[in-house]
Formats: sequence, structure tokens, C-alpha cells
Amino acid sequence: MHAMLPKLIATDFPPLRRKKLDTLQANITYRCNQSCVHCHVAASPKRKEEMDWDTMELMLELVDRHGIGLADLTGGAPELNPHFRRLVSELRQRDVKVIDRCNLTVLSEPGQEDTAEFLAQHRVDIVASLPCYLEDNVNAQRGNGVFQASIAGLKQLNALGYGEEGSGLLLNLVFNPQGPSLPPSQVELEADYKRELATRFGVHFNQLYTLANMPIQRFGSTLVSKGQFEPYMQLLRNSFNPATLDTLMCRSLISVDWHGYVHDCDFNQQLQMPLGDSHRQVHIKELLERDLAGDPIAIADHCYGCTAGQGSSCGGALSADAEEDSKTCAGAAH
Repeated sequence: MHAMLPKLIATDFPPLRRKKLDTLQANITYRCNQSCVHCHVAASPKRKEEMDWDTMELMLELVDRHGIGLADLTGGAPELNPHFRRLVSELRQRDVKVIDRCNLTVLSEPGQEDTAEFLAQHRVDIVASLPCYLEDNVNAQRGNGVFQASIAGLKQLNALGYGEEGSGLLLNLVFNPQGPSLPPSQVELEADYKRELATRFGVHFNQLYTLANMPIQRFGSTLVSKGQFEPYMQLLRNSFNPATLDTLMCRSLISVDWHGYVHDCDFNQQLQMPLGDSHRQVHIKELLERDLAGDPIAIADHCYGCTAGQGSSCGGALSADAEEDSKTCAGAAH
């Protein structure tokens, strides 16, 4: 795999500073039951890295000391960490909102048969990746059989009340383009998803998040191998939207890796970029009594991926100011 940071570190991206910290995002395992082409973590069934309970206890202490209200658990497949349920239970006892970044197919893995019920019982919000409502597109990006397993997972969640009006159980889906292109309009694509999934499969969800693929890890390396890296970076730079800067996720979020080291976002984590202007990796225990508001944010050229077009974050598009092409997921995939 190509090293991506040397290609990204030189940048003219505008400087950023932090606001009040309100979100703790934790990558608690790189292990996943899938190996997706677009994965910026390069997760796979072969990965063994996972966060231990001692590090999770430090995260809980950070939540307590800073009054953090949202914990965003990701991976890999976060459910595969053996401490996942204990962590969720501890967070919910503190009345912290929890997001589970679920790939849907993990719900049918051996030993995970009751995971959906656990998530519903603890009223965990689910953000689930589904790159299209068409089977061929999903399988091309994520592997044969993934689409049907994803639909089965969605139906299982719907049966528990997820995505149903008035249930309070949020089920949001995530779209990534297959290749080096920007996502289409989030509003219009969400309407397509809701219509097609309801008509074809009787599946319902709350919102669709559109995310641009980041030129790092497995996706970035693939771009380099195909000679598409520079054209994609030029597309991101040319599509820079300053209206997205104020709501970038790195303004109020920290990303904790499985070792317990802290980064300004999940993408910086994968590039092993230290927090802010630090010249070394900063461990979460060093932040227990430190206020990050006003601190600089570490930037590189990949930051244009979050500010291109309508913008991109863990919560989907950041701005409605940019005009995006009106395409279906089928059109956006090619």
C-alpha cells in the first residue's frame, strides 16, 4: 500500500481552530467482516487491532470531566470488539448519546445474533453504510452477497422500531461514491433511497448521509495505482466550499485510536497525524484536565475532501450552498 501522508502534507488549506469539545469518536477495532475498496481505515477480517478496557475507562473519565454528550463508535466493525457492549452500557448510564457505525452485515455474523436487540434496548443511534439501493453496485464495492445481508440487517432493525416514525430509534444510512467523484445532492439522493428501498424491500430509515471518499489508506493507494490521485485531488481543490468551514467535524470532535492516542479527526488518525500542533502523539490521559477550545487543528491536503461541494462529515453534507449534480447512486457510482 502506498504511503499517503507524504503526498498530502504540503497544503494551502486554510488554518482551523477548535471550538468547545462535544463529541468523542473512538475507533475501537480495525477488525471487520468486510474489506471495502473505499475504506479509509483499511479494515478487514485479518486485522487484529482493538482497544482494551483500560483505554475505554480513560475515555469514560474524559467524558465525565468534560461533559461530552456524544460518543461515536467506529471501526472496522465496532461490534466485534469484545468490550463493545460494556462500553455502550457505561456511556448510556451517563446519559451520553451513542452512535454505532454499523456495516449491517455484522448483525448476521456468528455471535452477533442479538446485537440488534442490544442496540435497541440501549437506544443507540445507528449509522449504517449502504453505498447504493442497487445490488450490483453494492456488491461491486463491498463484496458478493453484501447487499442481501445488508437488506436483511435493515429489516431486522426495522422490526425493532429503527427508522420508524415516533420510535426514537434513529437509523441513518451512508452513501460513498465508488470512484474518484463527489457525492450527488444529499437531499435528492435521500429521496431516491427512501423511494427505492421502500418499494423494492419495504425498508425504512431516517436520513441519508453522503460522504466523499478520502484520498488516504486503501482508497488513496488505489488512486495512486490507477494514476487517478492527482486528478481527484484537483477535483477536491476546485470544489472547495468555504461555507463548510464553520461546521467541520474537527471543530468540536476528537478521534481516539485503539491505542488511546488522540487526533483531530478519524482521517488524521489514519494518517497518524498528531493532535493540533503537537510534534508527538498525544494520549487521551493527557487531555483529562486540558481544554482544547481555541487550539489549532492539524491540516493537510486531504482536508479538501471535507470541504468539497456540499461538504462531507460523519453527519453527512455540511452545506446546501453548493450545486451538486442530481444523480442516482447508480449514476454516481461510475
